[in-house]
Amino acid sequence: MSPLYGGKQILLGGVTLGVLCVVLSAGCTEVELRHGEQRSIPYLTSDTRHPIPLSSPAVKEHRKVMLQHLETIQLIVNALVEEDYELAKGLTESHLGFFMHRQAMASQQPENFPPAYHDLAMAHHATAEELARIIPTKDLKQILPRFNNVLKACVACHLEFKVGEHS
Repeated sequence: MSPLYGGKQILLGGVTLGVLCVVLSAGCTEVELRHGEQRSIPYLTSDTRHPIPLSSPAVKEHRKVMLQHLETIQLIVNALVEEDYELAKGLTESHLGFFMHRQAMASQQPENFPPAYHDLAMAHHATAEELARIIPTKDLKQILPRFNNVLKACVACHLEFKVGEHS
């Protein structure tokens, strides 16, 4: 293993760990603190996210899509670690880009999702498309900021909305 490759593995391994921490805590943390503010203790803070009322089957379908996004993020990081930029680009386009949005809308109940949710979803897919465009450069200094933008889009949505079943 070359020293350069080992450095990329460590960097991308750290990114993977950071991604998992962000995704797992997305519904409970503040994105940005103002100067002098203290971070609240997540389990003491009331949940202010807006519920999206979905039927039980729709909740399961939505959860499946969200888990697929998380798995895709991990696969993209792994592809970048392995320097398989073609795979990373393909996964980004097919699983996080606008193609996936069209697939998800076809299998879900888009009328039950508020317009603000659709706006956040479109922003997420747009950041993924931008990431896919930059991956072929093989330049992590360009790729990682765009990858971070994809994660920011994920977190923004999870901070704003939660899925709730209705009868």
